[in-house]
Amino acid sequence: MIKPENIIKGVRVTEKAANAQVSNKYTFVVADDANAIAISQAVEKLFKVTVEKVNVINAKGKVKLSRMRKANPGVKGKMKKAIVTLKAGDAIELA
Repeated sequence: MIKPENIIKGVRVTEKAANAQVSNKYTFVVADDANAIAISQAVEKLFKVTVEKVNVINAKGKVKLSRMRKANPGVKGKMKKAIVTLKAGDAIELA
Protein backbone atom coordinates (compact mmCIF):
# COMPACT_ATOMS: atom_id res chain seq x y z
CA MET A 1 0.00 0.00 0.00
CA ILE A 2 1.35 3.38 -1.00
CA LYS A 3 1.14 6.22 1.53
CA PRO A 4 -1.31 9.00 0.62
CA GLU A 5 1.53 11.54 0.80
CA ASN A 6 3.36 9.60 -1.94
CA ILE A 7 0.29 9.21 -4.19
CA ILE A 8 -0.52 12.93 -4.50
CA LYS A 9 2.57 14.67 -5.88
CA GLY A 10 1.03 18.10 -6.23
CA VAL A 11 -1.83 20.27 -7.39
CA ARG A 12 -1.92 21.14 -11.08
CA VAL A 13 -2.55 24.89 -11.34
CA THR A 14 -3.45 25.91 -14.89
CA GLU A 15 -6.11 28.18 -16.31
CA LYS A 16 -8.26 25.21 -17.32
CA ALA A 17 -7.88 23.61 -13.87
CA ALA A 18 -8.77 26.90 -12.15
CA ASN A 19 -11.96 27.20 -14.22
CA ALA A 20 -12.92 23.62 -13.28
CA GLN A 21 -12.66 24.41 -9.56
CA VAL A 22 -15.92 26.34 -9.84
CA SER A 23 -17.68 23.01 -10.42
CA ASN A 24 -15.80 21.23 -7.56
CA LYS A 25 -13.21 19.58 -9.84
CA TYR A 26 -9.56 19.64 -8.77
CA THR A 27 -6.58 18.44 -10.81
CA PHE A 28 -3.64 16.65 -9.17
CA VAL A 29 -0.37 15.18 -10.42
CA VAL A 30 -0.25 11.63 -9.02
CA ALA A 31 2.17 8.72 -8.81
CA ASP A 32 2.56 6.55 -11.91
CA ASP A 33 1.45 3.35 -10.15
CA ALA A 34 -1.64 4.84 -8.44
CA ASN A 35 -5.15 3.80 -9.47
CA ALA A 36 -8.45 5.67 -9.09
CA ILE A 37 -9.39 3.99 -5.80
CA ALA A 38 -6.05 4.81 -4.19
CA ILE A 39 -6.23 8.40 -5.45
CA SER A 40 -9.75 8.78 -4.03
CA GLN A 41 -8.70 7.47 -0.63
CA ALA A 42 -5.59 9.67 -0.57
CA VAL A 43 -7.53 12.86 -1.37
CA GLU A 44 -10.15 12.04 1.26
CA LYS A 45 -7.49 11.40 3.89
CA LEU A 46 -5.23 14.35 3.11
CA PHE A 47 -7.86 17.06 2.56
CA LYS A 48 -10.75 15.63 4.65
CA VAL A 49 -13.35 15.91 1.88
CA THR A 50 -15.74 13.47 0.19
CA VAL A 51 -14.78 12.35 -3.32
CA GLU A 52 -17.55 11.50 -5.80
CA LYS A 53 -15.59 10.68 -8.94
CA VAL A 54 -11.99 10.30 -10.15
CA ASN A 55 -10.83 10.53 -13.77
CA VAL A 56 -7.24 9.45 -14.47
CA ILE A 57 -5.23 10.69 -17.47
CA ASN A 58 -1.83 9.37 -18.57
CA ALA A 59 -0.05 12.17 -20.43
CA LYS A 60 2.61 10.78 -22.73
CA GLY A 61 5.93 12.55 -22.82
CA LYS A 62 7.89 13.71 -25.83
CA VAL A 63 11.08 11.88 -26.73
CA LYS A 64 13.94 14.37 -26.79
CA LEU A 65 17.25 13.65 -28.45
CA SER A 66 20.48 15.22 -27.34
CA ARG A 67 23.45 15.80 -29.63
CA MET A 68 25.75 14.37 -26.99
CA ARG A 69 23.66 11.30 -26.10
CA LYS A 70 22.04 10.15 -29.34
CA ALA A 71 22.08 6.51 -28.26
CA ASN A 72 20.16 7.32 -25.05
CA PRO A 73 17.07 9.47 -25.76
CA GLY A 74 15.14 10.95 -22.84
CA VAL A 75 11.43 11.54 -22.21
CA LYS A 76 10.13 14.92 -21.04
CA GLY A 77 6.68 15.93 -19.86
CA LYS A 78 5.41 12.48 -18.91
CA MET A 79 2.92 12.55 -16.03
CA LYS A 80 -0.20 10.98 -14.64
CA LYS A 81 -3.02 13.39 -13.78
CA ALA A 82 -6.21 12.88 -11.81
CA ILE A 83 -9.30 15.07 -12.03
CA VAL A 84 -11.17 14.64 -8.75
CA THR A 85 -14.80 15.68 -8.41
CA LEU A 86 -15.85 16.50 -4.85
CA LYS A 87 -19.26 16.31 -3.20
CA ALA A 88 -21.29 19.52 -3.37
CA GLY A 89 -20.37 21.80 -0.49
CA ASP A 90 -16.84 20.43 -0.06
CA ALA A 91 -13.82 22.47 -1.14
CA ILE A 92 -10.05 22.23 -0.97
CA GLU A 93 -8.26 25.35 0.18
CA LEU A 94 -5.31 25.92 -2.15
CA ALA A 95 -3.00 28.55 -0.70
